[in-house]
Amino acid sequence: MSTVNPQPLWQPTAERIAEARITRFQAWATEHHGAPADGGYAALHRWSVEELETFWKAVTEWFDVRFTTPYKRVLGDRSMPGAQWFPGATLNYAEHALRAADSRADEPALLHVDETHDPRPVTWADLRRQVGSLAAELRALGVRPGDRVSGYLPNIPEAVVALLATAAVGGVWTSCAPDFGARSVLDRFQQVEPVVLFTVDGYRYGGKEHDRREIVAELRRELPTLRAVVHIPLLGTDAPDGALEWSALTAADTAPVFEQVPFDHPLWVLYSSGTTGLPKAIVQSQGGILVEHLKQLGLHCDLGPEDRFFWYTSTGWMMWNFLVSGLLTGTTVVLYDGSPGHPDTGAQWRIAERTGATLYGTSAAYVMACRKAGVHPSRDHDLSAVKCVATTGSPLPPDGFRWLHDEVRHDLWIASVSGGTDVCSCFAGAVPTLPVHIGELQAPCLGTDLQSWDPSGKPLTDEVGELVVTNPMPSMPIHFWNDPDGSRYHDSYFDTYPGVWRHGDWITLTSRGSVVIHGRSDSTLNRQGVRMGSADIYEAVERLPEIKESLVVGIEQPDGGYWMPLFVHLAPGATLDDDLTDRIRKTIRTQLSPRHVPDEIIEVPGIPHTLTGKRIEVPVKRLLQGTPLEKAVNPGSIDNLDLLAHYQELARTRP
Repeated sequence: MSTVNPQPLWQPTAERIAEARITRFQAWATEHHGAPADGGYAALHRWSVEELETFWKAVTEWFDVRFTTPYKRVLGDRSMPGAQWFPGATLNYAEHALRAADSRADEPALLHVDETHDPRPVTWADLRRQVGSLAAELRALGVRPGDRVSGYLPNIPEAVVALLATAAVGGVWTSCAPDFGARSVLDRFQQVEPVVLFTVDGYRYGGKEHDRREIVAELRRELPTLRAVVHIPLLGTDAPDGALEWSALTAADTAPVFEQVPFDHPLWVLYSSGTTGLPKAIVQSQGGILVEHLKQLGLHCDLGPEDRFFWYTSTGWMMWNFLVSGLLTGTTVVLYDGSPGHPDTGAQWRIAERTGATLYGTSAAYVMACRKAGVHPSRDHDLSAVKCVATTGSPLPPDGFRWLHDEVRHDLWIASVSGGTDVCSCFAGAVPTLPVHIGELQAPCLGTDLQSWDPSGKPLTDEVGELVVTNPMPSMPIHFWNDPDGSRYHDSYFDTYPGVWRHGDWITLTSRGSVVIHGRSDSTLNRQGVRMGSADIYEAVERLPEIKESLVVGIEQPDGGYWMPLFVHLAPGATLDDDLTDRIRKTIRTQLSPRHVPDEIIEVPGIPHTLTGKRIEVPVKRLLQGTPLEKAVNPGSIDNLDLLAHYQELARTRP
């Protein structure tokens, strides 16, 4: 593996290495905490995982984390799951996110962009004022530390204000994007029982307005714990009966009061895809996210007050939470609300130009779409401010690296990164002081003991294995919601290798220290960076009387594409005609997500199961990727082995 691309595509200059924040951090950590002076990033990484407590202590000092009560030690218990970080400490995430308002009141904290592509600034002073006003109103509504506050919102400044105000009062934030249908939202929000719902009346996407008032009415009916609903009139409609107006709640000139909460106090709930039932409600802590994101954004992404940080995302993806954390480093955050390709495929490059983005993040799928569409970013746009283009959502194929290098700039830092909703961060990716090799992530991240393991738990180099993390990270979940004995949390990550986090990706660690991600080793559907579980699709599709059973898989293609077929076993007498095909697509589009409409709908004679009745998605995915039958599945675990021959034949004959 390490000899495939011997020459780097990009190499940082000596000047760039010297100026990087991670270089200054290493020199400081050498002086104050015994970090190695020589050996560059590899030595710093080794120290960060071998001296885990010292490393994280250094991070909190370097970034001047404000503990209102001091911690007893860095790591009270380092077992996984259950690691206890900074026991005894209290702090507030929102307080740190708004610190730059003290010195840069009139500079933009946020740049809001819609499909007109005209950036509209929100200054640090105004952001802090709105957060202060809304936090006071939340307290007046009876919101107390630990109460859940929900948002059915697009990527707009109001969503950032609502998140920060919730964190300021010690509430627990959770959000879904407004392109999610009611069932998808309720599967998430009903679990956590929010007391406040922030919602828009609709959203604009692809040049069209999408009215969501009926969905909002259904959410209000089906969420009995709501004490208040706050109406944000994105489409200009009047507030429904009983709803509060956003403008009234954010009008006061009130300094925010920040509740000082324990380090492991919940900050937000993110959701897994729900592959096997309801989505997992993943709870991450105020302190854990604070220190992890300071490390990730301030050291790995090299962000500071002079930067502008743009990542194309929605509020239903962890990258939105990660983007908002750019405020922690004093960085101006760019919020784009709209279609990634409106009015044309090159739209995101225009936004990067108009906002002066220095770090521009997008999906690998978007990069490949630009390549296919013949987009020429640097020819058509002034991208001189862009220092780094980062990609995630799926592995960036080699052709994507070459295209960015050729079409954006030869001296471009390309950061393909990989992490997960589960930690709301990256396991591997951006390092400003390391070279970039085609098709590879630069390195594992600091404090993350990332390894590739074979089934017996043996570490591998230059071979494909399971992505595992062998030491705790501060942003690992403190728990799942409604998982009182921790069994669901344990079974999600720790049942394969006891005490070791298994993430569900195939990975290669190369002998030169870089990382290659090969896609999921489980059945999560990851479309344009938005993850959804197959269970959501089955529930919706199988309500149709013609569908006896179904099976859906998502397959990463060698060219960077993503093929998502839906296999249907029809009820007796039913026919897969145009009408049924259209109804299946409409059902998924309206009830779940337009991004998860299948590429093909294919009739099959039956759906294979395990002996305990579970649909076997991963073996079918492997068969369709060309894995031989005997390597794709354990024959003794299948209820009808003959059915697999159909999928094997499809893989053989598919162009």
